[in-house]
Amino acid sequence: MLQGKKRHMVGSASASPRGKDTFPKILLHNARVFGNRTAFREKDFGIWQSWTWSGVSEEIRAFSIGLQSLGLKAGDKIAIVGANRPRLYWAMVAAQAIGAVPVPVYADSVAEEMAYVLGHAEVAFAIVEDQEQVDKLLSMSDEVPSLKHVIYDEVRGLRDYDHTHLHSYASVQDKGRALQAQSASLKGEWEQGLATGKGSDIAVMLYTSGTTGRPKGVMLSFDNLVISGRNGNDFDHLDETEEVLAYLPMAWIGDHVFSLAQAFTAGYCVNCPESMDTIDVDRREIAPTYFFAPPRVFETMLTMIMVNMEDAGRTKRAMFDTFMDVARKVGEKILNGEKVALKDRLLYRLGEFFVYGPLKNRMGLTRMKVGYTAGEAIGPEIFQFYRSLGLNLKQLYGQTEASVYITLQPDGEIFGDTVGKPAPDVELKIAESGEVMYRSPGVFVGYFKNDEATASTKTPDGWVHTGDAGIIADNGHLKIIDRAKDVGRLTDGALFAPKYIENKLKFFPNIKEAVAFGHERDRVGVFVNIDLTAVGSWAERNNVNYASYQELAAHPDVYAMIESHVDQVNRDLAREPMMAGAQIRRFLILHKELDADDGELTRTQKVRRSFIAERYGPLIEALYDGSATKHVRTEVTYEDGRKGVLEATVEIRDMPLHDAGKSFQEAAE
Repeated sequence: MLQGKKRHMVGSASASPRGKDTFPKILLHNARVFGNRTAFREKDFGIWQSWTWSGVSEEIRAFSIGLQSLGLKAGDKIAIVGANRPRLYWAMVAAQAIGAVPVPVYADSVAEEMAYVLGHAEVAFAIVEDQEQVDKLLSMSDEVPSLKHVIYDEVRGLRDYDHTHLHSYASVQDKGRALQAQSASLKGEWEQGLATGKGSDIAVMLYTSGTTGRPKGVMLSFDNLVISGRNGNDFDHLDETEEVLAYLPMAWIGDHVFSLAQAFTAGYCVNCPESMDTIDVDRREIAPTYFFAPPRVFETMLTMIMVNMEDAGRTKRAMFDTFMDVARKVGEKILNGEKVALKDRLLYRLGEFFVYGPLKNRMGLTRMKVGYTAGEAIGPEIFQFYRSLGLNLKQLYGQTEASVYITLQPDGEIFGDTVGKPAPDVELKIAESGEVMYRSPGVFVGYFKNDEATASTKTPDGWVHTGDAGIIADNGHLKIIDRAKDVGRLTDGALFAPKYIENKLKFFPNIKEAVAFGHERDRVGVFVNIDLTAVGSWAERNNVNYASYQELAAHPDVYAMIESHVDQVNRDLAREPMMAGAQIRRFLILHKELDADDGELTRTQKVRRSFIAERYGPLIEALYDGSATKHVRTEVTYEDGRKGVLEATVEIRDMPLHDAGKSFQEAAE
């Protein structure tokens, strides 16, 4: 069993006192200590608007008192639905000051998904971003009878709606300000009320993404989040000078910790982009010092860099290739403080001027002190690319039930195939079954209205089953193999770890997603989704005409490209004794992109394996019955909610296997 070191904040005014155990209490502390420091920014109509900590405190107090006047009370659940907006973050703290519990919901959820969460959580109030979300909530009023009031931020399009139970954010806040003006003692009463809050109180309820069924409401206390936030800040020496970009879903635990828990406990500034379409531009303008992104974001940025380099002139490409060779050779060593020859250091400095610096500036990562990726495995080549540029990118392993942090990579101990050592105050062990288990101050209180699931996930003495299979390496770092329930065997006894195979395929920029099958079968078969951006750029350069994703995915040259990638993965697997028996025998390119709206992915973009196995049963059958093609009809959901059907004849290709360095049987012996 491994245990993370206990750490304590020292020497920084940003460390909120240990007695401040709820976010409303920390808010008042920050308003006094940081006063005029910028706490939040939001880009609106191309201009960054700013709020100081003292200003944020006033905004939250007025809105909180306004909510009380509408009838929100301690214990009530209040849904938060929308993109990253300062007012939505403030709304959560305003509700917490009353003793109510915020329930952030994925803004892109279809009405059925949202209705389940709101109904299960028994929400009384909902605070939403705009008309789209208002319409969605009004359409489910019969399914969520507990919902009494809906409050919206953007007023556009809502003037002629029935406002009996519909309110603008500004009007609620104005009501709070008016009540304060009428009673000189109201401010003090409000502060006295929030002072009664305790660290053990429920701070937020976050619903899991539901890869194996209905999402579960994870109840997290203030202690869970405040202690985890402070430990995360301490681990990476984050203070009030940091800048972060809040762009990930507010319903995801990562955003909740990075953009609220750590922001409040450190006192740093949270920046909200204008829209999802302007994130790249907004990131360049802010240049965050602390940056988190799932692997797909880093993969997409790298894909765009490589696509642009393909279109660059010969001289520019030669300079890029030359200095990237230097970066691959010594970049990580310089970042880790290792010894590097003077000649290589000088070449690296030239590379910083001509290539690395401009690249980091283009990505908006010029000032990045530390960056993290998590959620899925990131390809070693992709990971090395960013670190070779001098970017301190690290991996962590976490869960909603852990308030994010289970393991972290310490500076100087960064390995592409591991996810780090136990985070501060975290105990880690591997069960006899091979499952990773942990215990920490961040461990969730329980699942809302689901004692059975709580008991099966959390032991009486506080250990949590992660559902992931892993090993602890000799250096004390954790290595995740796959989801424990997904690790299986082929009929010949060979180990089958689907995610391990899928991640190897996704290392290629042309492959966006992959789903492997093989448990209790005689061979491994794979579905592949191409990356439309990368493959589309290739098609443009090679004069390949196509009218749709479906047409491009079926193109013979695209199949040949993916076939070469699958063959390379098989060669890599052949060199790994325990995985050599799981080489890919057959593959196909799906005729459509896997989509959360079609139920194939979760809202955090994780593959719903069992759903896909059921939905694409005929294609799986074709992988194993020797068919060369298979005609399929697939129902799809369009962005406006309409249903449609895609028809296609999908090609299935056979792959050669490569001799293993050592057979599976020999390795097992």
